[in-house]
Amino acid sequence: MSSGLSEINNKMKGWPGWVLLLVVVVSVLAVGSTRASGPQSQEERIELISKRVACPVCNGESVAESRNNASRAIRNEIDSLVRSTPLTDDQIVAGLEDSYGTDILLVPRATGFDALIWVLPTMAFVFGVAGLAVAFRRWRVEADGMADPTDADRDIVAAARRADRP
Repeated sequence: MSSGLSEINNKMKGWPGWVLLLVVVVSVLAVGSTRASGPQSQEERIELISKRVACPVCNGESVAESRNNASRAIRNEIDSLVRSTPLTDDQIVAGLEDSYGTDILLVPRATGFDALIWVLPTMAFVFGVAGLAVAFRRWRVEADGMADPTDADRDIVAAARRADRP
């Protein structure tokens, strides 16, 4: 009876730490993803939009980094849109996407079919962690069942020790 109570006690000691860790992680992610960076200058907006848009000629390079003519033309287009229109950054990027296609985006959208790019790795991670938790729990239960040797186990060990002595 006392071993059952100590097992429950040990389980209860571990849960608050994990729950606290989960609350902290979720809170930090929520604050980080919803935090507004405040008003930005036009130059900052141009730079941020240029970093979101891929160079149509280069492989995996943004128009902010690339120095070829196509990237320069897109940067000039972004510059004129930011300075002369009341469009938001997302509207400007959507307009560029309409003009050049979805390949112009360095980071895929998190909607529709593109959402799988974000969801699948997350699901794999969650299932991996859950699988490890189940495996560790199963191993711990098996180890707990083997913690106390039986009289037969002691007899086998004693016989083996007697056999090893010269």
